[in-house]
Amino acid sequence: MRKSFQFRIYPNKKQEVALERTLTTCRHLYNDALAERKRNAELNRLQKSFDVFPWGYPEWINYYDQANELTATKTPYQKEIHAQVLQNTLKRVDRSFQNYFNGAGYPRFQGRNRYNSFTYPQAGYSITDDKLTLSKIGTIKIILHREIEGKIKTCTIKRDVDQWYVSFSCEIDIPIIPTEIKTITGIDVGLISLMTFSNGEKIEPPKYLRASEKRLAREQIQLSKKKKGSENRNKQRIIVAKVHQRIRFQRKDFNQKLSMNLVNNYDHVVFEKLQIQNMLKNHCLAKSIVDASWSQLIDLTIYKAEYAGKIVELVNPNGTSQTCICGYPVPKDLSVRVHNCPNCGLVMDRDHVSAIIIKNRSTAGIAGIKAYGATLIEEQRSRKPHSFSVR
Repeated sequence: MRKSFQFRIYPNKKQEVALERTLTTCRHLYNDALAERKRNAELNRLQKSFDVFPWGYPEWINYYDQANELTATKTPYQKEIHAQVLQNTLKRVDRSFQNYFNGAGYPRFQGRNRYNSFTYPQAGYSITDDKLTLSKIGTIKIILHREIEGKIKTCTIKRDVDQWYVSFSCEIDIPIIPTEIKTITGIDVGLISLMTFSNGEKIEPPKYLRASEKRLAREQIQLSKKKKGSENRNKQRIIVAKVHQRIRFQRKDFNQKLSMNLVNNYDHVVFEKLQIQNMLKNHCLAKSIVDASWSQLIDLTIYKAEYAGKIVELVNPNGTSQTCICGYPVPKDLSVRVHNCPNCGLVMDRDHVSAIIIKNRSTAGIAGIKAYGATLIEEQRSRKPHSFSVR
């Protein structure tokens, strides 16, 4: 499996200029390659509509055509960049079109502040002690805060606002998955409670974006007052970007720690397979969904579980909040927070019920899990309705 290790690097002024120049050159190459492919696509569209090429139809351009052309037509700026970095830029164009053919959006041209990384796919970099040597750029100070595992396959340099990072993609061995699953949990993600476990425990959402909204609004107002193209506007743009960066770092740090706790405490974790992009179309909830960052949390848990030899399963989310543990449908709006089943008499927090149903849909230990759900129903039946409390 592949595992990435990211470290902070500290280039000096001359090296930072070289890094910026590399990014600019790669961005121009990306846009030129994309423009060439768009022109080629237009010619092919015309030849399907009208017979305008009696001497022969144009062929589709691929990565190899553009790589061969790059070798013969390098500009002076491109000659200052490592050859494999330029080739990887063309592969990024090719990958974006492959994603488009698989259902993603059409590739777009990259603006000055959108193209922020380049990659050495095989060679051109080396690490010695606390120094990173990059071909055509120089030797840069690097903070190796942890040991790099496995064999390094690629080296990616990334700019984040005014900071620089290096990411090493390494090939490591996959641990053996244990045959016996001792601990399993179902997790219902939400907005009121970030996570509700099948045992009733809850984790509240930190809401980092909501906490920084006032400061973000204040800095954005100042940005809107600056003259476009001025140096003061560029400085204010960096300030606004740093506010977003801080929110992003806080959110990722929280999800890193939470996902590690899940992997350490459970052998089998069950989530819903949510269509989060479709859920974001609800403009009343979109900001809160983004702030909760369910997708990042689930992805980090999957990656950490794979490395630790644990299991993360994604189950069908259909009806998990509208069905009782006994299988009887109990439809309710989002405003209704208590599950009350008219069939079996179960009264419980709706998120807790959803977590149990998610756990029941797992492929591991189904018989024992259903028995646990039946025990809960019997306990609830033996109590009086007014004695139930909502978690």
